[in-house]
Amino acid sequence: MRYIQGPDRQQTNMLPELIDDYITENNPARFIDAFVDGLDLQQLGFKYSETKETGRMPYNPADLLKLYIYGYLNKLRSSRRLEKATHQNIELIWLMHKLHPDFKTIADFRKDNLQPIKQVCREFTLLCKRLDLFGCELIAIDGSKFSAVNSNSRNFTKKKLQKLIRKVDEQIDVYLKELDLGDQSEQNVKTSSAEELAKKIEQLRTRKGKYQELQQQQAQSEDTQVSLTDPDSRMMKTHTGRDVAYNVQIVTDNKNKLIVEYEVTNDECDQKQLSAMAIKAKDILGVETISAVADAGYWERNNIKTCHEEKIDVYLPKPEKSHNKSQGFFTKSDFRYDPVVDCYHCPAGQALIHRGVRKKNGFEENVYTTSACYQCALKSKCSKNKRPRRIFRWIHEDVMERLDQRVQNHNEIIKLRKALVEHPFGTLKHWMDQGYFLMRGKPKVSAEMALSVLSYNLKRVLKIKDFKELMVALA
Repeated sequence: MRYIQGPDRQQTNMLPELIDDYITENNPARFIDAFVDGLDLQQLGFKYSETKETGRMPYNPADLLKLYIYGYLNKLRSSRRLEKATHQNIELIWLMHKLHPDFKTIADFRKDNLQPIKQVCREFTLLCKRLDLFGCELIAIDGSKFSAVNSNSRNFTKKKLQKLIRKVDEQIDVYLKELDLGDQSEQNVKTSSAEELAKKIEQLRTRKGKYQELQQQQAQSEDTQVSLTDPDSRMMKTHTGRDVAYNVQIVTDNKNKLIVEYEVTNDECDQKQLSAMAIKAKDILGVETISAVADAGYWERNNIKTCHEEKIDVYLPKPEKSHNKSQGFFTKSDFRYDPVVDCYHCPAGQALIHRGVRKKNGFEENVYTTSACYQCALKSKCSKNKRPRRIFRWIHEDVMERLDQRVQNHNEIIKLRKALVEHPFGTLKHWMDQGYFLMRGKPKVSAEMALSVLSYNLKRVLKIKDFKELMVALA
């Protein structure tokens, strides 16, 4: 039978004399090498970037940084896998100059250079800006849950602790009753010996004591959860259920879907993140005005107002939370506001005039109502309350009305959001296998995310730009 045959394993081969001959001219390893060599690692604050005349010589932080960037770009994140790859991967052998640091040295480098690693990610973002890869007109904001190094069983909420303590008490009561029955009959208890029961009771009491300690820890802090393995992680709702994770926020630019900024948070909700992320991205891009789009989960009045003050035009679909609509009554959107006379006109044509001011949940709102409700033929469709219908208007409601108008005029931007910001998350999680963290604690996780963002942007840039142009830009 005829097949494609390889050379004989015993045949002597004339291999290239230089390792450099194995690495093609447009190999990403060459770009990583040039990019890192162009950084001032001492100014960035890398450990051992400046060596002493005496003592054992350390590894060059530039070599270890190259190792990590290459690893995150090629699904090699753990220190043990990276160590193994330095012996097997010809690209890494070239990139590392045949150096083979052990896994402990590799792991310590990442742990000891958290802030400098984040600065390297920022340096690459600025490089993208110099290469005109950002459109600087529209940014998209979104958050996604990345699993933490903490199992669900080692995360405790107030309700969960109460339930566990109650179960322990119930089990202790069962064992105590079995002991009492054994004493009364002066016979061995069928289920277990008295000694075994006493031992189990003692174990349960010890466990209960640990749960009570966790309760005290919760009571002394503002946190509603306790995670034992990674104290900064939190139980969050995900698309697959509930998981102990971090909520990673990213901002992408519309031109090439490159990530402009990121933030690792342990807040399950996205509501408070809008203005902070948008302002950071605007500062990095260095523009006076910009548009930002996000999903309905970011709808929060103060954040939208802050964006308006910072000259950021927000595009957000308004979440429908009206109880009146679900019950078939008129909603606030059915009432038309007249700014000239400062009043609302209801569906029946009556004017609701300003009657006062109220403060609720930290918001100052003007109150509008009318006495015409008592004789109105549409009262049954307006409210089931016997009192006249009231409309509440936030003192900065004009900001929200401008937002509504923008969304109506440019609904295509809302539809564009998914392609802009959900695409990077999909690439990171499924294509690059980086939907979970390997380190513990928010500072370390943030540095780890910096490597993920850097590797994603690097992957995109290598596809967008000509390789020779990139190398010239680094020269």
